[in-house]
Amino acid sequence: MSKNTMLLGTRKGLVTYHKNGSGQWVYQDTQFLGIPVTIATYDENTSTWWALLDHGHWGCKVHRSKDGKSWEELEAPKYAEGEEIKDGVPAATKLLWAFSNGGADRPGTVYIGTEPGGLFKSTDNGDSFELVRGLWDHPSRKGQWFGGGRDHPGIHSILVDSADSDHIFVGISCAGMFETRDGGVSWNPKNKGLKADFLPDPSSEIGQDPHLIEWCKSNTDVMWQQNHCGIFRSVNAGEEWTDISETEGPANFGFAVAAHETDENVAWVVPGISDVTRVAVDQSLCVCRTDDGGKTWKAFRNGLPQDTAFDITYRHALDITGDTLAFGTTTGNLYLSNDAGENWQTINSNLPMIHSVEFANV
Repeated sequence: MSKNTMLLGTRKGLVTYHKNGSGQWVYQDTQFLGIPVTIATYDENTSTWWALLDHGHWGCKVHRSKDGKSWEELEAPKYAEGEEIKDGVPAATKLLWAFSNGGADRPGTVYIGTEPGGLFKSTDNGDSFELVRGLWDHPSRKGQWFGGGRDHPGIHSILVDSADSDHIFVGISCAGMFETRDGGVSWNPKNKGLKADFLPDPSSEIGQDPHLIEWCKSNTDVMWQQNHCGIFRSVNAGEEWTDISETEGPANFGFAVAAHETDENVAWVVPGISDVTRVAVDQSLCVCRTDDGGKTWKAFRNGLPQDTAFDITYRHALDITGDTLAFGTTTGNLYLSNDAGENWQTINSNLPMIHSVEFANV
């Protein structure tokens, strides 16, 4: 069933849209006006709204709500005195970059990924957070993890297996994808087949730069990642990755990827030129879809600006529910498609930079 609410984390607040009885998406309200919201999300396990804030002068903030209107500020995840990013470099929370709830069997369990590369877990719906030591103490972290576009490593993707809440993947820039099967006690890199052309050894097990990791919810063995060096797919839960980028087309560099909820062969990306030139390819905005597991890609442009587009879509700013997709851009445009990405309409072209887009049933 398609979801009826769209949560946008933006540079100037949490913006909410709602689908009315006529099927039109209409503006509802704005929370945290003027404050950067890095992630806006909804946990169906506990009917809780969440807003992760990057408050500039006041630092990182975590807020939760039962109705999306009255908010409670919680103590944000923080590093204990003595924790270090590298030897001699104290660890402090710089960004709250990813959020995930636990499985349905563990209501009140939530995870937050941070810069500088720490994963925090709460089992009391955010009343308290603890650093997941198994990942933080991984022997590769201090010597081989590094910042990708930010000063320090950061966790931007968290996937919790709905069939096994102890089975979790995280995506780290720059380190790669790591997996735990024991609830975070031990972690193993899962980066075989990826490439990092900025490293002396592009196939290095550690140091890969996934931009976002997603999976097909009905078959979580099938995973997708938009990567610094292309688009990659795995059909065996990350044991091996295959490069599925276009060599003569736009589907290559980008940040966001969305996976079809029930068809393991279908996924979407919003491509850009490169890490240096972060604008739409040929300044013509398109959304690319594969229907065959990445063997071929189609670029859809109808309803999207061509020739003068400066848009780029960041990691969390693309989402899907049924055949409805929405994505937001750094230039404050919000686009929506009701036919699996083939045709698009502009919902708003006057928003702040959009950090995250998420559909929810609220």
